[in-house]
Amino acid sequence: MDPIKYFTFSMILSILGIRGILLNRRNIPIMSMPIESMLLAVNSNFLVFSVSSDDMMGQSFASLVPTVAAAESAIGLAIIVMTFRVRGTIAVEFINSIQG
Repeated sequence: MDPIKYFTFSMILSILGIRGILLNRRNIPIMSMPIESMLLAVNSNFLVFSVSSDDMMGQSFASLVPTVAAAESAIGLAIIVMTFRVRGTIAVEFINSIQG
């Protein structure tokens, strides 16, 4: 197994995730998709390090990452729904006016 190509794949995913966040700052649901791709890159790094070092710790961490991603998505969706109910829009420009 050649881990270099897998590390390159996860590096490309991370760069695309950062680029996606920086380029799209208008729509909150679309801003959350690059975050998920960066979590996927971290997850693949955990798995590659685990297999290359013959250790199970990376695989156990990789099983916890989807749990954290699901919790993050649920909380983010709840915030978006409440913002839409109060403000009538989920545009990022109007989110800055939220206080409290």
